[in-house]
Amino acid sequence: MDSNNPKQLNPNVSVDCVIFGFSFDKLKVLLIEREGDFVDMAARLALPGDLIFNHEDLHMAANRVLEELTGLKDIYLKQIGAFGEPNRISKKTDQDWLRSIRADPGARVITIAYYSLVNVKDLNPSPSSFAKAVNWYPVDEIQDLAFDHYRILTEAVKQLRSELQQRPIGFNLMGEYFTISQLQKMYEAILNKPLDKRNFRRKIKKLDILSATDLKEKNVVNKPARFYKFNEAIYNALIENGFDNFGF
Repeated sequence: MDSNNPKQLNPNVSVDCVIFGFSFDKLKVLLIEREGDFVDMAARLALPGDLIFNHEDLHMAANRVLEELTGLKDIYLKQIGAFGEPNRISKKTDQDWLRSIRADPGARVITIAYYSLVNVKDLNPSPSSFAKAVNWYPVDEIQDLAFDHYRILTEAVKQLRSELQQRPIGFNLMGEYFTISQLQKMYEAILNKPLDKRNFRRKIKKLDILSATDLKEKNVVNKPARFYKFNEAIYNALIENGFDNFGF
């Protein structure tokens, strides 16, 4: 390997991206379907990821990989951590696939993983490079993935839940306007547990990070709920000053 060649891929360092979305009351993750022959879907599906070029820093590489494999670009990414177990690419199905696309398929690869929260309705991802397809999948229905990507996904969910207990996040998963009930369903999907309705509303409204609108639900059987929007200015002020016992 010519380490001075900026256009050459580094065979030992990669980035992987966990992109979370929320729709139909479920927390979802964006996965690529790899080109090739696979026995089952779990072996075919993977997180968007690839080796880095020599001239790239990690964040630059993560953004490039997302754009190349899914068409997504300029989205916020938060680093999860490094994954470097010696056997992380040792599955036979993964080795067979790597031999078809890499010059050194047996090289030990250490990956740096990132996660992000995006609004599903704002995106229309399209596959490219070695991705045959790209789609959203419910997190709670995934039991395995290529390489060690299921472990990376599990760690991303763990960190997301931990952060959610410390401060109100996840507004990137919602549309511009939403009801309190819709917001609660999003929190329940992430935490994978039901939340007390009155307690949730009390905590959210106490923070004063939502602005009420004049819009209400239409074509509903019960009393139409009011739509709210996220107040980013107040939220950022609270971030600077810290939160007091936000967790559910």
